[in-house]
Amino acid sequence: MSTDPLSPPVPVPGSAGRHALLRRALGLEALTIGWNLVEGVVGVSLAVAAGSVALLGFGIDSFVESASGGVIVWRLLAERSTGEALRIAQVERRAQRLVAASLFALAAWIAFDGVRTLVAREEPEPSIAGIVLALVSMALMWWLARAKRRVATAMHSHALEADAFQTEACWWLSLGVLVGVGLNGLFGWWWADPVAALAMAVYITREARLTWRGHGCC
Repeated sequence: MSTDPLSPPVPVPGSAGRHALLRRALGLEALTIGWNLVEGVVGVSLAVAAGSVALLGFGIDSFVESASGGVIVWRLLAERSTGEALRIAQVERRAQRLVAASLFALAAWIAFDGVRTLVAREEPEPSIAGIVLALVSMALMWWLARAKRRVATAMHSHALEADAFQTEACWWLSLGVLVGVGLNGLFGWWWADPVAALAMAVYITREARLTWRGHGCC
């Protein structure tokens, strides 16, 4: 339970308030998983057609975020099936580390593909469909990330907070796609695409380290 006298009390496991938060969190995760599976398939397909590393990283992140959502669903269902505080804490910590591992994997892939693209000087083709997909994703991911953070704070869940960052990372990757693909299409700056992806990899790695160590705002 939060020790901050200014913060609202955290509903205890088994209470009506806690059950309401669990239902809210499960609904958000279901939406996250469903959208990201569709987004991943479309994003990777468009990336292969356009040769865009930023768009490819964006598509792969969608699958990583779906996996992260699956971990959180497991964590939430585990709490719903037991009222034991120790068991809940154990599942929470395990879920947090699994989400951190997915963040590390995502950052490693984006960094590898970004460096490979820079070395090979692969020039992506402009992708109008990729830009539209990124714009739609930005709107949805911004709302989802904020909603998850509110529930994470109310539940005092670092694992859910880390998953909210996964969603936020998707928003930043969407922005990276717009910057990279947009600059390449307007000015022929082919290097903007992989550079945007590398900047995102650094950002994700930093958050993954904090998540693994158990740091968070909750």
